[in-house]
Amino acid sequence: MWFSSVLAAIYCTGRRIGSIILKNLQNMVDKSDKDVSYWLPKPKSRIDMQFHVRGVPFTLERDIIVEKSAKIVEILNEQSDDSIYQFLRNIPAHPKTFELVARFCHGFELQMSCENVLPLACLAFYLGMTESHSPNNLLSKAVTFFEQRILPSWNETVKAFLTTEDIIQQAVDTGLVGECIESLVCKAVNDPYLLGEPLVNFVNDELSEDDEFHHKPSARRKLFVSEWQSEDLTILPLSLYELTIHSMNQHAVPPRFVAASLLKYAKKWVFCSAKGDKKMSVCKTNHQREVMEAVERLLPHQKGLFPCTILFEMLRFAIHLEANVGCRNGLELRIGKQLDQATASDLLIPSRDYAKEMHYDIECVKRIIKHFYRDYNSNMEGLTAVARLIEEFLIEVASDRDLEISAFVSLVEMSSAASMGTDRSSDGIYRAIDIYLDKHSYLTESEKEEVCRGLDYHRMSAETCEHAAKNQRLPLRIVVQVLFLVQLQLRDAITREMQGPDNRLTQDEVEKDERELALNDGVQKSEMEKMSNKVMELEKECHMMRKEIEEGCIHMVKKEKTSMWREMKRKFGCINKMNNCNCQVKKKKVHPKLWP
Repeated sequence: MWFSSVLAAIYCTGRRIGSIILKNLQNMVDKSDKDVSYWLPKPKSRIDMQFHVRGVPFTLERDIIVEKSAKIVEILNEQSDDSIYQFLRNIPAHPKTFELVARFCHGFELQMSCENVLPLACLAFYLGMTESHSPNNLLSKAVTFFEQRILPSWNETVKAFLTTEDIIQQAVDTGLVGECIESLVCKAVNDPYLLGEPLVNFVNDELSEDDEFHHKPSARRKLFVSEWQSEDLTILPLSLYELTIHSMNQHAVPPRFVAASLLKYAKKWVFCSAKGDKKMSVCKTNHQREVMEAVERLLPHQKGLFPCTILFEMLRFAIHLEANVGCRNGLELRIGKQLDQATASDLLIPSRDYAKEMHYDIECVKRIIKHFYRDYNSNMEGLTAVARLIEEFLIEVASDRDLEISAFVSLVEMSSAASMGTDRSSDGIYRAIDIYLDKHSYLTESEKEEVCRGLDYHRMSAETCEHAAKNQRLPLRIVVQVLFLVQLQLRDAITREMQGPDNRLTQDEVEKDERELALNDGVQKSEMEKMSNKVMELEKECHMMRKEIEEGCIHMVKKEKTSMWREMKRKFGCINKMNNCNCQVKKKKVHPKLWP
């Protein structure tokens, strides 16, 4: 709210007037103070005024201050003497600044500098120390010094601008803030390296060759770089820095230089100050949150200004500092636009949801991935890179014992969908599922099947299928399906090998076979389902057999071998008579013994 009001004051009022404000400050004061000193009765004796400015005592002769200040004259003419003391006590200035004004009133020569010229100009404007009231007055001297000695220099302007932090509203009203910002913006347009060296342009293709050539550092700058360094804008408080960068974004300052300045500001006020400081004060935390939100808000929307690693670091700090939703969503959107440049470790964002026990923020990662596919318009390499990235991330989080089945399954389905448009196999997804089942060995058979729901067996390599067929962690239904698929692949491989060079199928025959395979696809699926059901029935029967055998062991001690064998034959459908046995056992032919 404060930023908007100040910005409106600068660009709706101050910028229309421009430098006219500085040149005519005395006219603004003199509108209501013309010939006020003429009506002031001349005192017959010296009158000293004793008062305090922010707790610091001052003694000032009334005639001297009256001679220089039109505002004091106005108060003395229209109000009582008590009003002047009240006015002086409430002066919006630092005691050191008022001391300089008092010295000026007593005739001492002031040593103006970038550290005091703007506070002096604001106080002189407030007291009405104009040329029309008294020749060679303080306001004119301060404004002249500011225009001639401060504004031409980048460093002096930055240092002077820094002094307006405590008097920002006065500096805005007088137009001094607008003049500082305009000077800095103009200099940055002509030489953007004043903002610092930009980051390497990673994925940004929008920069033209002319722009690249125009903004290369000059030979003079390289020659004298050790003798002269530009003042860094990061020394400015957030309120002044935000005003400056906002103005640069609206003008022709290259975005990559603005981004470099924003990154330095974030590193100084957020990243560096947060390292090793586990117990930060509430005030410091709030300031870091405000800085992070402002940096994201001011960051140009051009793609590739920051590498993904830095954007992820900013997002982690934004989550840790509990920045507003707009800040976090903005960073997620920027990351999504260049997700193909990220690594799996970048996606390992710590979870801050105390209601859940998961180590990583899975929902945040899913939102970032959705941003990538929603705005993606690049080549196949980016799609392949993101598909590989999701698989690697899936493998990383699979070992999280607190990762819920629903969250893992959603990631599996997302990874499977990402790989569908590429030539990648499902080996990475299978590996992640295997790790998850290993770390969550307590899962039931139905839960294991739910975990494997998104696995596409047809996209698995032969080595992976062989491993899956022997994997005891997989549910039995999945193993059967993999075995059936392996048999089909083996049959096709044998068929291809048996066909010699002279016995290759013609194109018509190939198309015919493909049609037949398509028609039989439903039959194969039905057979797989029947086989799975048969396996489940056999499992139940084996379980019942095991139970009955255990119960009958006590009563069958003497006839253990024969009874158990008879029971096994009965369970598998064999009757007692050998002639009618269906167990596929051939009856051994016994030759009659010949007696002599």
